[in-house]
Amino acid sequence: MSHDRYVSPFSTRYASEEMQYLFSEDNKFRTWRRLWIALARAEQHQGLDITDEQIAELEAHAEDINYEDAQRREREVRHDVMSHVYAYGLQCPKAAGIIHLGATSCYVGDNTDVIVMRQALQTVRRKLLNVMALLADFADRYKAMPCLAYTHLQPAQLTTVGKRATLWLNELRMDFDEVEHRIASLALLGSKGTTGTQASFVELFGGDAEKIRAVEAEIAASFGFDRVVPVSGQTYSRKVDYQVASALSGIAQSASKFAYDMRLLASFKEMEEPFEKHQIGSSAMPYKRNPMRCERIDALARYVMTDALNPALTTSCQFFERTLDDSANKRIAMAEAFLGVDAILNIMMNVCDGLVVYEKVIRQRVMNELPFMATENIMMDAVKKGGNRQELHERLRVHAQAAARHVKEDGGANDLIDRVCADPAFGLTRAEIDAVLSPEHFTGRSAEQVTEYLDGMIRPLLEKEKALLGEKQELHV
Repeated sequence: MSHDRYVSPFSTRYASEEMQYLFSEDNKFRTWRRLWIALARAEQHQGLDITDEQIAELEAHAEDINYEDAQRREREVRHDVMSHVYAYGLQCPKAAGIIHLGATSCYVGDNTDVIVMRQALQTVRRKLLNVMALLADFADRYKAMPCLAYTHLQPAQLTTVGKRATLWLNELRMDFDEVEHRIASLALLGSKGTTGTQASFVELFGGDAEKIRAVEAEIAASFGFDRVVPVSGQTYSRKVDYQVASALSGIAQSASKFAYDMRLLASFKEMEEPFEKHQIGSSAMPYKRNPMRCERIDALARYVMTDALNPALTTSCQFFERTLDDSANKRIAMAEAFLGVDAILNIMMNVCDGLVVYEKVIRQRVMNELPFMATENIMMDAVKKGGNRQELHERLRVHAQAAARHVKEDGGANDLIDRVCADPAFGLTRAEIDAVLSPEHFTGRSAEQVTEYLDGMIRPLLEKEKALLGEKQELHV
């Protein structure tokens, strides 16, 4: 590896080899050649003078790309597609004259982009399923464990550890549905010609529209697509890129929310991401266990969410039937959006496969706040013993504020229960109040909601896709 030039961290630190290959030159140019073969075969089937021998020659060299010939030619003509047409022709002299027949550059460029995006979305889909499976198991395991819930980042009522996990999981399920929609919505550009009018194919087929449509349909079918875009200029609408990038941004948003929650929980010492035996948390503070993986998720998510603006701006300024100010931007923005989400999901798989829960800390923090949350139950029990509801409410308000001051100003423990026990207006013994202070009484339907959600929304999907589950991710940095 060279150390004297910029190398993308996506290649060296973050993205998987699988996703990197999908956006590699090798995958791109092999797809170009498959598209040229599909075009030639479809044109032959519709009566053009293209022989089986020519197609066989093209197929024989579909994989062994002569990069040096293409690069040398591109230095001369400054055109990547025509350079590869030339290089392919050197290997296929009998077929050289029919390569790219009737097509424009976007025939290979745009169709390949759609094919690669679909391949990459399938990879994202699989990794999403694996993260969801891990979170589903976690939610089920901790569905009944009470913990503090928060509004405004202040303790509110109780929830459960598992119920909170379903909130993370549900957003990922929404992202999964969006990815499914995007995969199903993708259509090839087809063979539309220079300005989308198919004028070159009208010339080739003597104006026979049925044959022109048949060529497009055969090309699409050969790549597993059931349709091509209905109308276009030279390119497919760049709104497609925006829609795909938006789906990736949605995953980044969900992952970032999860990671921020985990970082806060680590600060509370309630939960942690996995921590390796020899991992160093800080160069200066040996005791620290920094949530580095979740911080990385948030960092990468921020990049992906910002990156989604690129195709939005590109879509908005495509002049008439085509302009080229999309090309340089799109090469970077779309690839890196996928590489970023790939990295995020890899980290999430690693984190969710080893989430650490500190049950005693969670219980302790619940019990510190529970007296405040239990005041209504305490008041109702006191009313049952003959107390006046309005009077008791006021006394509880005074006691609660005094207890809060004791905690915040004096650094003391929450003594609200001691104050209530000492107040004869309530007529309650310590044992009676302690019976109220069971956290499990304050979690509502949390455990049932987890079960209902998993059984209704997640388990059927995971069962259907079980062949894709069980993936593991080891992080190297």
